[in-house]
Amino acid sequence: MRSPYGAGVAWARNALRRRARSNTALCRAMTTATFRFYEELNEFLAPERRGRDFVFRCARAATTKHMIEALGVPHTEVELVLVNGQSVGFERLLADGDRVAVYPKFETLDITPVLRVREHPLRVSRFIADAHLGALAHRLRLMGFDTLYENEIRDEQIEQIAGAQDRIVLTRDRELLKRRGVTHGCYVHAVRPDQQLREIFDRLDLARAARPFTRCLICNCALHPIEKARITSPLPLGVREHYERFSRCEGCGRIFWEGTHWRRMRALADSLLGDAV
Repeated sequence: MRSPYGAGVAWARNALRRRARSNTALCRAMTTATFRFYEELNEFLAPERRGRDFVFRCARAATTKHMIEALGVPHTEVELVLVNGQSVGFERLLADGDRVAVYPKFETLDITPVLRVREHPLRVSRFIADAHLGALAHRLRLMGFDTLYENEIRDEQIEQIAGAQDRIVLTRDRELLKRRGVTHGCYVHAVRPDQQLREIFDRLDLARAARPFTRCLICNCALHPIEKARITSPLPLGVREHYERFSRCEGCGRIFWEGTHWRRMRALADSLLGDAV
């Protein structure tokens, strides 16, 4: 007489065989590569992966960009990728046993001849800031940099505008920087606006390109000097009597002068520019 449990045991054995075959197929579909991230890129990694080589399994068709971002590092933070010692682009497919070294921007070494991760550098530093970096956007405008900002702008709009206008995306949201259409961007580590401005200046070496007080803090358009006698709009009490130099925005028409706020901003600009002034 057959055991009433026989059918169940056979089914369980078949299920185990199917699972084993599935696991074998999955292993064959995976690639194992060794990764090492350098300098500040380690801040995006899990603690146990920082500052050391580690092995990671990925899909056989995975690109370097896909795996770098799967490990938590936005591609915009990466300047150089070496696979087995050779500089490669983000589209390079990883093979089993590859060794991948990932570097941030080099501060003192010109590696332009070996770069492969971007098609072209941006000739002019223009920015678009996400909805949480309004204070930083105003400070960049103060320093003369074309910086777009709206407090209700969506991530997909930032991606579209950045691509169409060759703008550098500024954000504290690493997922925004992982979007395919974002080719140039900076993850802002600092929290306070003045520190954020200094971080961006240092990272992108902006000092020599800065033109303080040439752009409207409100609408981002250019400022032009205007003679006091030609100002027809009303000014606050005492301003016309105590100040001689004025500028007018070509976009919104606002008038600016060198008051108390200007002096505070002048001190900030001087601290950033240093010998480049």
